[in-house]
Amino acid sequence: MRATFRPEHAVAALAGVALSTAAGTALAQPGKWPEKPIRTIVAFAPGGGTDVVARLLAPRLSEELGQSIVIDNRPGAGGTIGSEAAARAAPDGYTQLLIPSSYSSSAALYKLNFDPVKGITPVSMIGIGPLVMLVNPNSKLTTLKEFVEFARANPGALSFGSSGIGGTPHLSGELLQQLTGVRLTHVPYKGDGPAMADLMGGHIQAAFAAGASAVPQVRAGKLRALGVTTDRRAPGAAELPTMAEAVPGFNTSTWYGLVGPAGLPRDIVARLRQAMTRVLERPEVAERLRADVVEPTPTMPAEEFARFIEAEIALWSRVIKAGNVKVD
Repeated sequence: MRATFRPEHAVAALAGVALSTAAGTALAQPGKWPEKPIRTIVAFAPGGGTDVVARLLAPRLSEELGQSIVIDNRPGAGGTIGSEAAARAAPDGYTQLLIPSSYSSSAALYKLNFDPVKGITPVSMIGIGPLVMLVNPNSKLTTLKEFVEFARANPGALSFGSSGIGGTPHLSGELLQQLTGVRLTHVPYKGDGPAMADLMGGHIQAAFAAGASAVPQVRAGKLRALGVTTDRRAPGAAELPTMAEAVPGFNTSTWYGLVGPAGLPRDIVARLRQAMTRVLERPEVAERLRADVVEPTPTMPAEEFARFIEAEIALWSRVIKAGNVKVD
């Protein structure tokens, strides 16, 4: 039987095509991103730990996304200058910020011109690792328990070095004092290297330093580790005890993550996160991070990373307030 043509059938057909095309366009829209190079802001100078991680990930992330990743170093004011630049960028997926753990301590220490929690869109935790509490290998204080007992009996007699005022190593020392009631003398340096050099020379009695800087010196016998600052032993240095074993509740870390401006579309967050996950699962990337005692975290959900950042800022806010820490 021959079908009878009716005008309303044509209208319905055209409407169906229009809806189908619109739906196809809506579904295809996320696939258009990225159409141009992506800028990754690093809020610190070239050569530092955050910059090294960014340059490790950038070419591989570029391969996954099919666009160039351009590193934009914006150092200054404890990382707040670069962070603000990223927070104020358009939420179109073409500006992202690679943050280290000092993002949270700087947010607690400096007066910012943006909200460090609501002013960003967390995308992916990259990796997390411990700091290490160090003493001279000839020190008579061979355990954290002995160190705390001596410090309690001799207020202010022991000094500890860090990479600078307000950084995670400095604030880890402040947290130790607050949890144990001891009084230490803080000596700030311009980086982990100078602090460890003075520790080796006997000019200070202890230091907190990133695992990447500290563990090679410990294994070479040039320094002794009293413990790692995370509440679990570090996979890259499982032989070292945790400080929490002697000081319950002690838990600090060094970490890296990727964020974007507030309002970053969900489809872009999902695609960027998926690409970062694939990069972090590459054996050569995981091995390189673990060599710096940083454990890759490709499976942490973005929502959990957001809660993690907020908790870190809250922790350091309490420590800074209790220790009356100020930036000179």
